[in-house]
Amino acid sequence: MKQFITILALLILNVTFAQDKNARATIEVDGVCGMCKKRIETAAVKTEGVKSAVWSIQTHELALIYDESKTNLESISESIAAVGHDTQAVKASDEAYQSIHGCCQYRKDEAKAGH
Repeated sequence: MKQFITILALLILNVTFAQDKNARATIEVDGVCGMCKKRIETAAVKTEGVKSAVWSIQTHELALIYDESKTNLESISESIAAVGHDTQAVKASDEAYQSIHGCCQYRKDEAKAGH
């Protein structure tokens, strides 16, 4: 009976770990303020498969938890660039960048100095 319970427990643990498709990653995203934080995190989380996104104003790092079977870092970066923020992998188009609020335009020295 002990052997049966041990084997059953191992099988359950194996199935549980096999189903975990979540990956953790950190990417660099340009921005300067709380409005940027909200925009970046919202864009990331709206990407199918992203479960968590937390961006640090101080370090410019976006900590992600995502389902690797549904998305990848390139897709997440594209979603963020589409709302005006550069990532390591994808630069926002000029049109997307110009659409963000003036105080959020991180490419300008005045915006950086103001925060």
